[in-house]
Amino acid sequence: MSQPPSKTPLVAVVGPTASGKSDLGIALAERFDGEIVNCDSVQVYRGLNVATAKVPIEERRGVPHHLIDVVEPTVNFTAVAWAEEAKRVIAGVEAGGKRAILVGGTGFYLRALTTRFFDSPEIDESLRPRLQRIMEKRGAENLHRMLVRVDPKLAAKFAPRDWSRVIRALEVYFSSGRPLSEWQERSPEESTEFAGRLHYFVLEPPREELYARINRRVDAMVERGMLEEIQSLIASGVPPTAKAFNAHGYKRFVEYITGKRTLESAIEQMKLDTRHYAKRQWTWWRAQPNTHWLGGFGFEEKVIDEASRIAERIYQANV
Repeated sequence: MSQPPSKTPLVAVVGPTASGKSDLGIALAERFDGEIVNCDSVQVYRGLNVATAKVPIEERRGVPHHLIDVVEPTVNFTAVAWAEEAKRVIAGVEAGGKRAILVGGTGFYLRALTTRFFDSPEIDESLRPRLQRIMEKRGAENLHRMLVRVDPKLAAKFAPRDWSRVIRALEVYFSSGRPLSEWQERSPEESTEFAGRLHYFVLEPPREELYARINRRVDAMVERGMLEEIQSLIASGVPPTAKAFNAHGYKRFVEYITGKRTLESAIEQMKLDTRHYAKRQWTWWRAQPNTHWLGGFGFEEKVIDEASRIAERIYQANV
């Protein structure tokens, strides 16, 4: 007979790029006998190291890390595929008497963990970056107005700031010619057993400080050989069009390598892309339930202490 699903609370350390998620995740794992489960959509790829901020093994302080370097860059690793792997890993960690602590900035990965998706059509992967550019130029409200025109039933359920769901709905419509609401009626989404277990610890350091840190990080990545890493991957057979290279940390440098922009332009555009991505991540988390906002960087002692107090209350409430 199979065991019933666990009801143990799960902490997920989330927030924008460069906010110190890895530092806070390791600190919480040390304090609560935990193991890290990666939920960053680029850290899953082998060979993509410089721009992904993977924590080197020697800096993990003995804390086991899971779902890092698990697929080749040529694989289209979907959120649903990640969620299936995450369920298996979380079950294994908990069976060993440890706490699984999820760490990463990919909100859609975590949504795939908490939601059983409908049977969707094949999506044109060129749509998402185009829709994101529209949002960056004209705002999330503009995308929401587009959705009102093509799928008013679903638009009424989504706030304009819930940009990820709005973009997903537009992707489905423009890929299939049918509204997402129609697909959902045929095969409705359902919450999984993880929906009530996840508690999101959202890092929110001062915006200007975060942006300065992002800019410095990009410069440091270039110095550490990000360009050479991409060239080596392409030389090994990874095509420039691989989904892994769509990440904001790699996309502009692939454009430079393929002659579409200058190196200076690639560096500045990557900084801008990353800052925009940070804003979108905050917007995403403001639309989610069960969030605990932490005003600072994940490596600051005051933030670690506050997160530890919140985690203690969450875990004790389940005892």
